[in-house]
Amino acid sequence: MFLKTKTENTTKSFYSDAPNGYLESIQKGLSAVRYFSNRMSFGTGTKEDRIALLKKEIDNADAIVIGAGAGLSTSAGLTYSGERFERNFFDFAEKFGIRDMYSGGFYPFPDDETRWAWWSRHIYYNRYIDPPKPVYKDLLELVADKDYFVITTNVDHQFQRAGFDKKRLFYTQGDYGLFQSVDPSNQKTYDNEAWVMAAMEAQGFVKDAAGIYQVPESGQVSMRIPADLIPVCPDDGSAATMNLRADDSFVEDEGWHRASAAYADFLRRHENLHVLYLELGVGANTPVIIKYPFWQMTLANGKAVYACINYGESFCPGEIEDRSICIDGDIGEVLT
Repeated sequence: MFLKTKTENTTKSFYSDAPNGYLESIQKGLSAVRYFSNRMSFGTGTKEDRIALLKKEIDNADAIVIGAGAGLSTSAGLTYSGERFERNFFDFAEKFGIRDMYSGGFYPFPDDETRWAWWSRHIYYNRYIDPPKPVYKDLLELVADKDYFVITTNVDHQFQRAGFDKKRLFYTQGDYGLFQSVDPSNQKTYDNEAWVMAAMEAQGFVKDAAGIYQVPESGQVSMRIPADLIPVCPDDGSAATMNLRADDSFVEDEGWHRASAAYADFLRRHENLHVLYLELGVGANTPVIIKYPFWQMTLANGKAVYACINYGESFCPGEIEDRSICIDGDIGEVLT
């Protein structure tokens, strides 16, 4: 109910002849571990000098490859704890002792009605509304007239919401806006927007003047959805689950493979040009997808420049120090 089939049934063999940017990046990342010494550099010059140099590189690069992690969405205000969590998940915090949205995603809820009430809120507040701060739109303004491509481990789809060309986006780890089946033989994905809105209303959330669901003035919302709202796949009636990469059951649908091939093609077409590899908010959880490949591709191309903006985690290998820009700070403030 409320789920719309997004793709036709596909098999991975259908894409066997297409380049796989995801696997190629991981292979580069694994190679990078062997290439580099343990000597890390945190950059040279003042912070103002580094920001000025980054602006110059954005202006002059032949192409920009943006690699984005959770720190970018955090900078945009999509925080998983604090006021946002306390306002929209206060009841779950009180009853179950959950302290943030991330840990809540792993909580063993007592039944499906409660679990899917949680997930409808989690999806809605991170996928179907704009972030509090215009960081994504500021980034687009800087690169809109450039030849760019985005690879991201984020699953909140905020790049597309901000207006980035969806043909230049590769969401490697899934999409909060999609469900898949628990049945591995079903390789389809399903758009969940209509279901999310119905589940929010079923819990008692009401839209404000801006059309955003809020807790009503009474403070009364339900932590359960009706049993007939528990999502199932419309094609075969199998139970639905999130289209998020957690293990080898993750469905890489037609859109995923198309984006993966586009990323590989973009890298090949620009591998000997003046490329800016711009890493934004990538932490230590999945460095082999973005961070390590960016290091390796910068080392392999003498015209390339690596830039990293990250709060408290901005560094590069000593081998590419002379072609790197490391800026320790809030991404939104640096872009501004």
